[in-house]
Amino acid sequence: MSLSAFAPAKVNLFLHVGSPSPDGFHPLSSLMVFADVGDVVAVQPSEALDFEITGPFGLALWTDPNNLVMRAANDLMRHVGGPQPPFRLILDKQLPVAAGLGGGSSDAGATLRLLRQALGLPIQDEILTALAAAIGSDGPACLWARSVIGEGRGDQLIAAPAMPVLDAVLVNPGVPSPTGAVYKAYDEAGCPGGSDRPWLPDAFEDVVEVAAVLSGCRNDLEGPAVALTPEIGRVLETLRDEPETLLARMSGSGATCFALCAGEIEAEGLAERLQSMQPKWWVRRCRLG
Repeated sequence: MSLSAFAPAKVNLFLHVGSPSPDGFHPLSSLMVFADVGDVVAVQPSEALDFEITGPFGLALWTDPNNLVMRAANDLMRHVGGPQPPFRLILDKQLPVAAGLGGGSSDAGATLRLLRQALGLPIQDEILTALAAAIGSDGPACLWARSVIGEGRGDQLIAAPAMPVLDAVLVNPGVPSPTGAVYKAYDEAGCPGGSDRPWLPDAFEDVVEVAAVLSGCRNDLEGPAVALTPEIGRVLETLRDEPETLLARMSGSGATCFALCAGEIEAEGLAERLQSMQPKWWVRRCRLG
């Protein structure tokens, strides 16, 4: 039963956000892609149910009573019912916390997939999707980790245009950007964006076209996030001044930002220079798809 599952970082290439509906949720439209960097969830046999967190960002989760890995496991066990062999879950937390990368939702999705496989549970994909949606609005997208357009609360999934693999650099200034505070600031600003879905081609030919089309899109939470956490603005300014950057934008509600680059060499050069310039920043070269 010793198995592991990858929980990739989610990146919002654009994020259009409307005014809150009566239930308090904001309608949105977002093109979500997934990186080849992320966390890892593992399961091992155990004499009793157990949970362990490792990795450079594991300590930040020890004090969180609502860890999404254990919530996903508990929700799945309640759905299945009946006795199951005990197991230990191990989360290797490589992604920053409260970073706009969907880390918690991706960890939960990896846990659901992993336990279904490890325990041989006869659960259909639709059930896993419903369990992921109950955990968070971006749960269904993060469960399957495929490029997709999310609308509604982010849980209404629409096929994304075909696109090439994108070479990119992820940068986090090392500060959290709490989602609730960012949305509150957005509301207080009068919700100046909107949940419109922009025009997108059926397929992108190359990264240059991706950057050109996305330059006409937005992340409506970027402004309020920068106002609350000026370090995000410094990351964006730095990325936009670098010659390798075709497009720079914040992901989710921050604080992680991304730069799209023309190719692997450009992304590698940008990442190395940023790490030298700002050693306290979390910088990762990646590929998005």
